[in-house]
Amino acid sequence: MGVSTSDIARVIDSVPKDLLIGGKAISTDKRVPVEDPATGEILAEVADASPEQGQDALAAAADAQAGWAATDPRERGEMLRRAFELIIERADDVALLMTLEMGKPLAEARTEVSYGAEFLRWFSEEAVRIAGRYSIAPSGGTRLLTMKQPVGPVYAVTPWNFPLAMGTRKIGPALAAGCTVVIKPAALTPLTTLALAAILTEAGVPDGVLNVITTSSSGSVSAPIIADPRLRKLTFTGSTSVGQKLIEQSARQVLKISMELGGNAPFLVFDDADLDAAVDGAMLAKMRNIGEACTAANRFIVHESVADEFSARFAARMGELTIGRGTDDGVQVGPLIDQAAIDKITELVTDAVGSGAEILTGGEPLGGKGHFYPPTVLTGVPAGCRIVHEEIFGPVAPITAFANDDEALALANDTEFGLVAYAFTQSLNRAVWVAEGLETGMVGLNQGIVSNPAAPFGGVKLSGIGREGGPEGIEEYLETKYVGIKL
Repeated sequence: MGVSTSDIARVIDSVPKDLLIGGKAISTDKRVPVEDPATGEILAEVADASPEQGQDALAAAADAQAGWAATDPRERGEMLRRAFELIIERADDVALLMTLEMGKPLAEARTEVSYGAEFLRWFSEEAVRIAGRYSIAPSGGTRLLTMKQPVGPVYAVTPWNFPLAMGTRKIGPALAAGCTVVIKPAALTPLTTLALAAILTEAGVPDGVLNVITTSSSGSVSAPIIADPRLRKLTFTGSTSVGQKLIEQSARQVLKISMELGGNAPFLVFDDADLDAAVDGAMLAKMRNIGEACTAANRFIVHESVADEFSARFAARMGELTIGRGTDDGVQVGPLIDQAAIDKITELVTDAVGSGAEILTGGEPLGGKGHFYPPTVLTGVPAGCRIVHEEIFGPVAPITAFANDDEALALANDTEFGLVAYAFTQSLNRAVWVAEGLETGMVGLNQGIVSNPAAPFGGVKLSGIGREGGPEGIEEYLETKYVGIKL
C-alpha cells in the first residue's frame, strides 16, 4: 500500500516552486523539472534562475546583512529554535517530500528529518555562546581585546543526497553567527530546500536574510556570485572535482571557504573484532542513504582470518534487503538518483569482476522503471581496481583481505581522500593506534555511523576544508577581530 496518491499530491502542492529573493517569490518562464527516481515521472517544476537573478539574491543578502548582524543573538537563536520545532511537527510531510525527490525509503527520510532539524536546535543554542577574550599584553600597558563577528553574506551550495540536512547544516550556523545566506540546492532535489526556506520564514527569519535560487545552470549562476566582492563566505558540499573549481574561483576574492568533498572510506575489521557488531556496523556504514553518502564505507579491509565469515554474513544481510519505491511499505533500499549513477556502478563492478573479484550477492542492474541497483558484495577485490580508488556512491561493498595491522593501515591510507574511516577491534591499544594513524578527519570506532550535529564533521586531503557541526561549526562563519587598548 504505502503512501496515498492524495498525500503525495498534497505535499508536492504545499511546496513553493519559485525563487525566494528578498522575501519575495520570483517566478521564471523557464522551469526545472524534478523527477521521482523511483518512477521516472515528473513530480513538479521549479523556477530556473538566471545569473542576473543570482546577483539579485546576493544583493538582497548584502542589503540585509547589517540588520541581521545587529539582531540580538537570543532572537536569532529563537528563530532557529522555532524552525526546529516546526520541522519536527511536520516530520512526516518533510520525510515524504525527501523520499519523493531523492528516493530514500521513508524510514530513512524520517531519520534525516530528526538529524537535519537537530542542526537548527544545536546552532540556536550556539548563537548565544559566541565569545571573545580580554587579556593583558605580556609587556604590560596594553590590553588585548578579541571579538568574534559574522563574516558576512554566505553562498551555500548543497548536494542532492541529504536534501534537508545539508541545508540546515549550513543555514543553521550561518544564521546563528549573524550571516545572511543565498542557498543553491542541487537541481535534482530542490523541493526540500524550498520547503525548509518556507519554514524558516514562518519561524520569523526576516526578508533577505535567507534567499533561495534554483537553477539548471549551476556554473553560470554561481560564478558571478563568487566573483562579487559583496560575498564573504562560500560553503559547498559535493564532489572533489567541483570543489576544486570553486576553490579556484573563490581565490580572487580571498573568500572564507568550507568544502565538504568526496570520500573513499575504509572499513577495517581486525581479527579480534566482534563480528556481530562489525556486520551491523557494515550495514549502517554501507547502506545508509542507499550508499549515496560521502561517509559511506567504500572499501572493506578485513583480516584474512575472519574475511570469509565476515563476507558470508555481510552478503547474507545485504541479500535480504527489500528493494522498491521508498514510499512503499517495508522497502529498505530505494532507487539511485539517476541513470548516470547506475552506469557508473555497473562499470566499477564489471572492472572488479574482470580483475578477479567474486560476486557474493547482487552485481547486476535491475532494469525496468526507475533507477534501481541491488545491494552487492564483492570479495577478493584486487588493490588496483577502479572500485578501490573511486567513490562508489551506491550499494556496492568491495572486500579485500589483509595479513597484519601495518598492512591494514597502509591500505586504508592509500587514497587521496580522507573524510572518514571505520575500525572494529576489541583492543584498546589497537583502537588508539589505528585512530591516530588513519589519515581522515573522522573515525568511527566500533560503530558504523559518525554523523552528529554536536560533533565537527569534515575531512582532510582531497576530502575538504573546514568543519560543520559541533562548537567548531559556527566558527566557520565568524571572523576574529583584535583591538589593542593603550592604558
